[in-house]
Amino acid sequence: MLTINADTLLKPLQSVTGIVERRHTLPILSNVLWQITPTRLVMTATDLEIQIQSSIELSTSSGSQASTTETTLPARKMIDILRTLPDGIEMQFQRSENTVKIRAGKTKFNLQTLSASDYPIMAEEAKQTTLSITVDQEILKKKLLQVQYAMATQDIRYYLNGLLIQVKQNNMELVATDGHRLAYTDCEIEGDHPSGQFIIPRKAIIELIKLLDDAEGKIRIEKTENQASFDLGKIRLITKLVEGTFPDYQRVIPKDYEKNFAIPRQKLLNALQRAAILANEKFRGVRWVLGDKLLRLACTNAEQEEAEEEMEIDYHHEAMDIGFNINYLLDVLTNTKTENVNCALGDENSSMLITVPNDEAFKYVVMPMKI
Repeated sequence: MLTINADTLLKPLQSVTGIVERRHTLPILSNVLWQITPTRLVMTATDLEIQIQSSIELSTSSGSQASTTETTLPARKMIDILRTLPDGIEMQFQRSENTVKIRAGKTKFNLQTLSASDYPIMAEEAKQTTLSITVDQEILKKKLLQVQYAMATQDIRYYLNGLLIQVKQNNMELVATDGHRLAYTDCEIEGDHPSGQFIIPRKAIIELIKLLDDAEGKIRIEKTENQASFDLGKIRLITKLVEGTFPDYQRVIPKDYEKNFAIPRQKLLNALQRAAILANEKFRGVRWVLGDKLLRLACTNAEQEEAEEEMEIDYHHEAMDIGFNINYLLDVLTNTKTENVNCALGDENSSMLITVPNDEAFKYVVMPMKI
């Protein structure tokens, strides 16, 4: 069936198995589909909402030998096998009716298979592509990391459980919100495109970021009516889109705040991490008490314990006492890699806008909370 080096297999298989659930109502979804020809191995995994395909070019000169066949193999067991084998070892796969025998040196495995004909490949929509854009993989990864943490998790407003991609001519905007905070960024894309927007599910975004880990070159993003695909060359992700209308994010982003000050990102992050130790476990609130050249951070919990931290800052406006969810602030500071961040405030009932120097595209809005 197939002879191939274990090192050649591991990374492409890892690329597809991230979406495989450990327990599934359909047993075959715990497996990966292997489609083999003498020149190519294509591995496919799906959870019926997302599908990832990874391909390996097989060359007889490099020692890989294959015959045309297809089968399904258990995803987690194959990953565990590959991780525990010695580096560089040759693997021989031999298929019989319901099993595949694997030999690697003096190690042997005998795995149960399920029929490849029963594997539920996601049908790609034959309808016309409504949007096709190309962007640098490294840029896309950077932009996704700037905003992905603001997506909702299991919100009944299902359109928040994903990330909005909005295309306007040669610009692509990426927006995530859970209703309490919002992260926004944009980047240039190749060509001039008609306006359009679509929402990518949370799980697909998380997997896409993993696939972009060692990214080089371009990625092509194509949208049809109900699906989007991300083509990275040897890896392709297809996902269903989230239906629904995304909130008007431009209305949420403040534009005329006058109380601005810069603050060292790492210093603020460390102070908030210390304060968070005694934050209320349910409400996770932190008070920002602002005075002349001073920021005082304070957290209390149900046991009446208190953490307090003072920082000198370049603030010369009226005194303020405002509360925020401390986790929302930790998220943005952890995922933003600049030396300083800029904070802008309106009044004690208004949101805070966080931006970073030398990146006009990025904006993070966090709503206040009563403490």
